[in-house]
Amino acid sequence: MASIYHLDALFGLVAVFLLHRILSSKPRTTQLPPGPKGLPLIGNLKDMPVEKPWLTFAKWGEVYGDISSVTILGQTIVVLNSARAAIDMLEKKSSIYSERPVFPMGGELVGWENTLVLLQYGDRFRTFRKTFHNMIGTQSVMKKYHPIEELEMKRFLRRVLSTPHLLAEHVRKSTGAIVLRISHGYEIQEESDPFIQLADEATEQFSACSTAGAFLVDVLPALKYVPDWMPGAGFKTTAKKWRYTLSQMVDLPFEFVKRQMSTGNAMLSFTSSALESGELDSNEILDLKWASASLYSGGADTTVSAFYSLFLALSTHPEVAKKARAEIDAVVGQDRLPGFSDQKDLPYINALTKEVLRWNSVVPTGVPHRTKEDDVHEGFFIPKGSLIIPNIWKMTHDPATYKDPMEFNPDRFISTDGRQAELDPREICFGFGRRICPGLLLAEASLWIACAMSVAVFDISQGIDGAGTPLDVKMDRVTGHEQTSGTISHPKPFPCTILPRSKKAIELIMEEEN
Repeated sequence: MASIYHLDALFGLVAVFLLHRILSSKPRTTQLPPGPKGLPLIGNLKDMPVEKPWLTFAKWGEVYGDISSVTILGQTIVVLNSARAAIDMLEKKSSIYSERPVFPMGGELVGWENTLVLLQYGDRFRTFRKTFHNMIGTQSVMKKYHPIEELEMKRFLRRVLSTPHLLAEHVRKSTGAIVLRISHGYEIQEESDPFIQLADEATEQFSACSTAGAFLVDVLPALKYVPDWMPGAGFKTTAKKWRYTLSQMVDLPFEFVKRQMSTGNAMLSFTSSALESGELDSNEILDLKWASASLYSGGADTTVSAFYSLFLALSTHPEVAKKARAEIDAVVGQDRLPGFSDQKDLPYINALTKEVLRWNSVVPTGVPHRTKEDDVHEGFFIPKGSLIIPNIWKMTHDPATYKDPMEFNPDRFISTDGRQAELDPREICFGFGRRICPGLLLAEASLWIACAMSVAVFDISQGIDGAGTPLDVKMDRVTGHEQTSGTISHPKPFPCTILPRSKKAIELIMEEEN
């Protein structure tokens, strides 16, 4: 009898051990992060915002916490409303959270899946990142492009001096000029440059086709197989047009570089440097072409948003503009334009550029990440294939991180009287983990030189009408200023007065180029 009891005990222990192994090999919970209650079948389809989703997501954060979720037709979407949550998941667990979602419309049908922003994590992604790092990924490498940035910004000043009412156009043209010089060694035409127009069209289309839920095919991927002639398949016609625009944006500048190199006239650029580094096979050529296009398209629109918001901030905050001018005058003087060699001695200008990045969220909801496998985070189950949306706008306007976050205040980034400077927004606004923007040094440099040179020669103030009456800027009650919706967000047009500070300022702007 004793042996039978011993066997029962042994079998019981084995059963407990196996049960423990089974339970420990699977998530201990199937509870998703909290969120608004959905409907049968469609889930939270009606809850997903179309316009300015970052504001709705921020409200979810107030109700449900830093990590919330919704489910749409079986697809889990997790929203992160704090920098802490984003860092803990997207950086510390980057091996799980570095995939990109598959956008049937923008990725597959239009072709953006070949650019770095939507490229799936893997060997090709790592090759792209390595190329970016070698070409623009360090401060020492970026220094060789500083003369290009200074030259193109001087041309910007000249355009603004001539036609200040065309500020938005000049911002877009000059930003495109900087990116094209660095990516492909191309100097733009003053009037109707074809490459600038291609970049504008393609990036606008990217913003439209990469917004979650903008096209039904992204919710029901099987629709990509329907014939073009079927009612409701108009998205396929749109995709073909947009795919052609994208292919032109990728191919034409690359062919330009090859022609210039064949005649010995190629300027220093991201593309020419890579082509000169050695013999490349067909796959390496293809990757270089798309990597160059990623730099060209990625910087052409995002930096425009930050650059334009700089002028919005200065025109609506005269005390900031006055303080910035005073620092330029004290350090640089009024007999020359500031350059990158002055950057270390201009702490307020440095803080001003940081505050522009924080105040105006260029990519308010980031580009979604996707989970490679199941995960349990802070007791919540995050299924494989979940889309993870970092609400960057909320993170950069979180009162727990930034005092009076709706106020534009560069001083928050300067340590004085023992007061600790607030969190550098560059740790948030350029993304997280393995998906952090590889062009961040270029973006920072472009915004900084735009700020330093513009403040040095222009008085930027509130717009006035023909009678000299100040024009009010429409300011959003929630966000502080009006922004467009979409993956890449811009300040909406605003009145602004831009005048040269002095005759000497005009002379500096009109000096001959070296």
